[in-house]
Amino acid sequence: MFHTAHQLLFLGIQLAISVALILGVTWMASRLGLGGDVRLAGEAEVRELAEASVCGFDTADLAMDRAGIGALVRDRTGRVMLLRRHGAQFAGRLLDSHAFARLDRNFLTIGSGDPHFGQVTLDLGDQAQVWAASLRRLGA
Repeated sequence: MFHTAHQLLFLGIQLAISVALILGVTWMASRLGLGGDVRLAGEAEVRELAEASVCGFDTADLAMDRAGIGALVRDRTGRVMLLRRHGAQFAGRLLDSHAFARLDRNFLTIGSGDPHFGQVTLDLGDQAQVWAASLRRLGA
């Protein structure tokens, strides 16, 4: 089947508009920060997120995953919070038990018991064993 010049021109215009729209949506999504690889930037951000998750949470100690995907945070009263990526943001849950924690060398797999929150494996390096031991005191 042969296309006339008008049909080819119309198909070319359709293609150009489609490509322009795809590029426009991609640009808009990047400007809005959608679909990015969300990571913790540092200890200051961990402290801010802990305070935002639980009002009055005064961070005394923290251990951040080496890749920035989560953190464990302890306040001055001994409460422990797990911060982890949840979609394109970070969410925090207070831990009340060590039942959902498993240590494997430098990796600590931990959950809050909330099935919607899930669990995460944090690479805490040498701090993994220290935090795993301190979690055993939760709920005691």
